[in-house]
Amino acid sequence: MRFVQTSMRRAHRHRVTGAAALASVLALATLTSCAEEPKNTGAKGGASITVGLTYTPNIQFSPFYVAAEKGYYKDAGLNVTLRHHGAAEDLFGALTSGKEDVIYAGGDEMLQARAKNVPVVDIATFYQKYPVGLIVPKESEIRTPADLKGRKIGTPGAFGETYFGLLALLKEGGLSTKDAKVQNIGFTQQAALTGNKVEGVMGYLNNDAVSFKEAGKEVRSITLNSGSAGDQLVGVGLGAKKKTLDKRGGDIKKFVDASLRGLRYAIDHQDEAIKLSEKYVPGLRGEKQRNNARAVLKATAPLMKNDSGELGAIDPQTWTRMADFMYDQGLLEKSVTPEDAYDTSYLPKS
Repeated sequence: MRFVQTSMRRAHRHRVTGAAALASVLALATLTSCAEEPKNTGAKGGASITVGLTYTPNIQFSPFYVAAEKGYYKDAGLNVTLRHHGAAEDLFGALTSGKEDVIYAGGDEMLQARAKNVPVVDIATFYQKYPVGLIVPKESEIRTPADLKGRKIGTPGAFGETYFGLLALLKEGGLSTKDAKVQNIGFTQQAALTGNKVEGVMGYLNNDAVSFKEAGKEVRSITLNSGSAGDQLVGVGLGAKKKTLDKRGGDIKKFVDASLRGLRYAIDHQDEAIKLSEKYVPGLRGEKQRNNARAVLKATAPLMKNDSGELGAIDPQTWTRMADFMYDQGLLEKSVTPEDAYDTSYLPKS
C-alpha cells in the first residue's frame, strides 16, 4: 500500500504499497521513531527471515502483523523479524547488504533497482491493481485519460507511484506531460483540489480518496486501464535477491505462503486485523484512528485481488508492459529484461 509521507524520499514508498509505499494513522505514528525496533515473531530457533516493511508502522502492513499474531510464521517454522526502515534509509540498502532477506516494495521500484544492478526479484504481488489514480470532483468534466488535455493536474512531484501513474494515464489518453498543465503541489492534494488550484490530483485510491470522503468532498477516481492493452504498472509486493532465493528457496516459499495467509485474513476479518495491529501501530486504539483504518482496509481489499480473486499472483504480461513503458518514459537507467524481475515459483500452489 502507498500513503502520504512526510519527506520526498518516503514518498517513493507510501508505499504501498507502495506503500510500497494513511494520513491520520501516519500522523499518530510519527510520535514514535521512524526507525522502529525490529519485532521478532514466530518460532524461536526457527529459520530466521527479516522483512523490510519500510518506514513508519501503519495499517498498510496489517497482513504481516496478522500473520505474526495469528501464528502463521510460527506454524511454518519461521522466526520472522518485521523491520521498519529509518526515514533516510535507502529502500533497497538493507536488502543489498544482507541485513534483510525480503523487501516489501513496488514492482516499479524493483524494476528501477534492477536497472541499477540490484538483483531483486518479485516473488508475490500484493497489489493486483495499481493503487493510484486521478482524483477529480464528482461533477468534473474529466471522465477519461484523454480528457486531461489542457487540464491543470496536481501531483506531489516528478517521482514515485503518483507520477508514474500520471505518465501512464497520459499515455493511455494519447497524451504526454506537454499536453497537460502538470503542477508539482507536494502533499497538498486536498487543499489544492478543494481550493480549485488544480482540476484533478494524483493520489492513492485507498488513502487520498478516503481522506476526501472523510472531509465531505465528493470525488471520483480515474484509474489505469487494467486490460491487455493497458499500460498498467505493477504494485507493491515481496522481493528478494536472486542469491537468497537460490540458497533459501524453501524458507522463502514458507514465508510467502504465511504472509499471503495474513493478507487473506486481513481482507476477510478487517476489524480483527485492526485489533491485531494495535501493538505495532502507535495510536491505533483511538476511535477516530480505527475508523480511518477501517475505511482504508475497505478501500484496499479490492486492490489486492485479481479478476479471478487470487492473492499474490504475478502477471507476466503486465511486467512486460511496465518494462517497456518505464524505459520509454526515461524512468529506467537502462533496459531491463522483465522475465528476470519476477519468479512465480514461490507462490503457493493453487
